[in-house]
Amino acid sequence: MPRYTEFSPAELVTACAGSKDGSAWAEFIRRFQVVIAAAVLRTARRFGEPSRAQLDDLIQDTYLKLCEDDSGLLRAFQPQRADSIFGFLKVVAANVVHDYFKSVLATKRGAAQTDPITVPVQLSSKVAGPDSFDAVSQRMQLEKIDRILIQVTAGKDQERKRIIFWLRHRQGLTAAEIAAIPSLGLTTEGVESMLLRLSVMIRSHIVNSVPHRAVNVLHRQNRSKRLGS
Repeated sequence: MPRYTEFSPAELVTACAGSKDGSAWAEFIRRFQVVIAAAVLRTARRFGEPSRAQLDDLIQDTYLKLCEDDSGLLRAFQPQRADSIFGFLKVVAANVVHDYFKSVLATKRGAAQTDPITVPVQLSSKVAGPDSFDAVSQRMQLEKIDRILIQVTAGKDQERKRIIFWLRHRQGLTAAEIAAIPSLGLTTEGVESMLLRLSVMIRSHIVNSVPHRAVNVLHRQNRSKRLGS
């Protein structure tokens, strides 16, 4: 039986496309649930404050969209780079939310009176390509931080802690927006507390990993500056 946890994002999408393999889809949901939920939340908030039940329904609708026509969207997906699937899922989720609210407004006002809300969301192109110096440098920094994060969160709830940390520091969600994602099961205060603890743990790990010799050099340099001032 394939070990889907070891599949790359592109391999996992291929395994799920047009397939009813429950194990493959379970790994798909585990890996991409938060990406979809975050995109649903941020898009829905453009139209007001969604309820948890509404968010759950929109997340479910996104999965239905991915599965319809024998997973037609997934079968048509052509990744340009390793992380393309994340942008693709954000676009699908955002369009599902847009379609939902267009339908709601059409019901309330009458289809003939409904103004178009927006055109379907498209992936924005970045000025700097994925292989530019800035992009590579940033990717290396993120990978280093994630390695530290894995070390300091080893044990229970590691996956949830990493998800919350990166929703804040990579996706830019606020603590309240993160807390609004039902599957995470935390209040805004709980998210804020967890983010604070994780930041302290990461900083402590970085400080403690500096060789003692380097620390002594820094102390001597600082002492010389103070004496010279």
